[in-house]
Amino acid sequence: MPTPYPFTAVVGQDDLRLALLLNAVSPAVGGVLVRGEKGTAKSTAVRALSALVPGVDVVSGCRFSCDPVAPDPQCPDGPHADTPGAQRAARMVELPVGASEDRLVGALDIERALSEGVKAFEPGLLADAHRGILYVDEVNLLHDHLVDLLLDAAAMGASYVEREGVSVRHAARFLLVGTMNPEEGELRPQLLDRFGLTVEVAASREPEQRVKVVKRRLAYDDDPESFVGEWADEEADVRARIVAARELLPQVRLGDRALTQIAATCAAFEVDGMRADIVMARTATALAAWAGRTDVLAEDVRQAALLALPHRRRRNPFDAPGLDEDKLDETLDEFGPQEEPEESEGPEGDDDPDGGPDGGGSGGGVPPQDGPHDGPQETKDSRDSQDTQDAPAGDGREDSPEEPAAAPASGGGAPEQKPVAAGEPFRTKMLSVPGLGEGAAGRRSRARTEHGRTTGATRPRGALTKLHLAATVQAAAPHQRARGRSGRGLVVRRDDLRQATREGREGNLVLFVVDASGSMAARQRMTAVKGAVLSLLLDAYQRRDKVGLVTFRKSAAEVALPPTSSVDTAAARLESLPTGGRTPLAAGLLKAHEVLRVERLRDPARRPLMVVVTDGRATGGPEPVKLAGRAAGLHAAEGTASVVVDCETGMVRLGLAGELAGRLGGTAVTLDELRADSIAGLVKDVTGTQNTIRRAA
Repeated sequence: MPTPYPFTAVVGQDDLRLALLLNAVSPAVGGVLVRGEKGTAKSTAVRALSALVPGVDVVSGCRFSCDPVAPDPQCPDGPHADTPGAQRAARMVELPVGASEDRLVGALDIERALSEGVKAFEPGLLADAHRGILYVDEVNLLHDHLVDLLLDAAAMGASYVEREGVSVRHAARFLLVGTMNPEEGELRPQLLDRFGLTVEVAASREPEQRVKVVKRRLAYDDDPESFVGEWADEEADVRARIVAARELLPQVRLGDRALTQIAATCAAFEVDGMRADIVMARTATALAAWAGRTDVLAEDVRQAALLALPHRRRRNPFDAPGLDEDKLDETLDEFGPQEEPEESEGPEGDDDPDGGPDGGGSGGGVPPQDGPHDGPQETKDSRDSQDTQDAPAGDGREDSPEEPAAAPASGGGAPEQKPVAAGEPFRTKMLSVPGLGEGAAGRRSRARTEHGRTTGATRPRGALTKLHLAATVQAAAPHQRARGRSGRGLVVRRDDLRQATREGREGNLVLFVVDASGSMAARQRMTAVKGAVLSLLLDAYQRRDKVGLVTFRKSAAEVALPPTSSVDTAAARLESLPTGGRTPLAAGLLKAHEVLRVERLRDPARRPLMVVVTDGRATGGPEPVKLAGRAAGLHAAEGTASVVVDCETGMVRLGLAGELAGRLGGTAVTLDELRADSIAGLVKDVTGTQNTIRRAA
C-alpha cells in the first residue's frame, strides 16, 4: 500500500485543511464537500487525513466494526456480549464512481434466503467505512440512486438492505468527504445541503507558493518514506491536538448570544430549513475546541458561517457560490455584544471586530502551516466577482443597444456586435424524446433502467440485483417434486432466479445550433434566444440532461459549449456569445453532426434533440444553400429529432427556415413565436412524429 502524503505538508488550502480537521474533531459536523479545479490537492488532502484520525476500538471478528463498549444490538454479526475488543487504525474507504448498489450497501444472497431462510449478507463499503472515513472522488458523477443511498446512510447512521421483504440493517456512521470539479456538473441542491461544510479550492497564483508545492511533491515522489519521516513530528502534533480537542469538545459552552448570532446569520442569508443552523452550531463548537477554548466566540460563528453557508444560499445553479462577508459582519455586529459586557471568558474576541474575523488571534482556526495564507485574498476576489455579476443589467449596455464593436467583421457581412445579456430564466415544460431509451441516468424520457416500475422479468446476465419474486417462484415450482422437496421451504436453484426488468426515466442531450451572424444580431431577438437556452439549461440540470451549444458566424462554426451538465459553465459561455458576420449555415450543421457523432460514441445511451435557431439564410463560400441542404440530409438520414426556429423578419419572407426544417425531417416555427417561453414550450412538446407541435399558451 503506498505511503500517503503527509497532511501537514500540504501547501496553502487553509480552508480545506481546517474543514477536514473540524470533522475529525467532531464527525457530527456532517462531512465536507470540496469543490475546485483539477490539480488543487483535493484528493491528496483527504487521503492524508486518515493518518491523523485516532484509532478505534472494535469487537474482534465483527465485520461491522462494532464498539466493544456499546455494540450495535442489531448487528448482523451479533450479539457481542462478552466479546473481546481490539484497536485498529481508522479506515478510509473510497467509493468508486462506477460502483454498483450492491458494492455500496452490501449484497444479500437471495437464493439462500428463499431456500433456507438464512440472511446471508456480504457487507459493502458502508459497513467498511463505519467509524471511519468514506471518500467519494467526483461525487457529482455518481448516479442519483447511489448518492441517495449514501446520504441517507450518513443522515441516519445506519444502512438498510432490502430484497423482496428480506432486510438487513447495520450501523454506518462515518465521516463523509466528497470532491468534485464543478466543470463536470453540479450536485442537486438537496444533496448539497446534506454535506455539513463546503470548501472552494483553487491553485495559488503566487509563484513562491507554487514553487514550494513542486519542491515538496518532487521530494515525496523521489523518496516517500524519507519525506514522510521529515514531517513525522508535525503529524504527531496535529494528531495530539485532534485528540485533545475531542476530549475538550463536551465541555465547550455554546451561549445564547452565539446561538442568536447563528440563527440571525442563517435568517439573513435566507437558507432553507434548519440544517444550516445545526451545522453552524456544531462547527462553531468544534472551532472552539480546536482552539483549546470552552466558550464559542463571534469569530467561531463567523468562520462556521463561511464554511457551512455558501452552498446553502444558492437558489438556482446560476448563482455563484460564496458569501457576502460585509453582510455577514453586519449581521454578527448587530446581534453581538453591544452595551452589555460579555460574561464569558475572552471578551476581547467579541468586543474587537477585528480581533478574529480571519480565524486568527485566540481563535486558532487556521491549522499549522508554514506556507502563506492565501484564503482571504481568494475570498475577496470572489466577492468582487460576485459584485460585478450582481451589477444592474443596464450598466452601459442599455444606453447604446445597437452600438457595434469598433472593428468590422472580417470577411464582409455585418459588423460584430457586443454580446447581449440573456433573458430571465423561467420554468419550462418537460421534453420527452419518443420511444424507449436504454437508460442513461436522468429524469426525462422513458427508458429501461435498473430503477423504476417493474414491467417484466428475464434471466440475470450477471449478478442478480433486482429479484422478480413471482417469476422466480413460477420458474421453480414445476421442479419441486423432482428435486425431492419434503418440507415447507421452496427448493430454488440458480437457474430459477429471474431479474426484474424496469422502466424509468433517462437523461437526454439537447444540442442548440445558434445562428450568430449579423442578420441575427438584433438585441431583443438574441436576448430571447439566450433566455430560452438558459431556461433549458436550468431544466436540464434538474432532470440530469446534457446540453451543448454550437454557433456559426463569419466563415466557420465552433462548439461554444461541448455536451455537459455544468450549468455554471454553460451560463458563462452563453452570456459571452458574440454576434456578427456572414451566415455559414452548412458549417454549423456539419459541426453539430460531428458533435453528435462523437457523443454517440462516447455516450450511446443518451438520445439527442437538435434545435436550430436561424433565419435560414446561407451566405459565404461556393453554393452555400446547396451545401446547407446536404448537411441537413446527414441529420435526417440518422433520424435526429430536430426543430428549426425561423428568425426571418420583414414584409417579404423567403421561407428558407421552413425548407431547412423539411430537409432535416423536423418542424419550423416563425419568428412571431420567438418568445422565450414559446421556444421552451416548442422544445418540450416535440413528439415522435416530429411534425406535430403543441404550442405553449
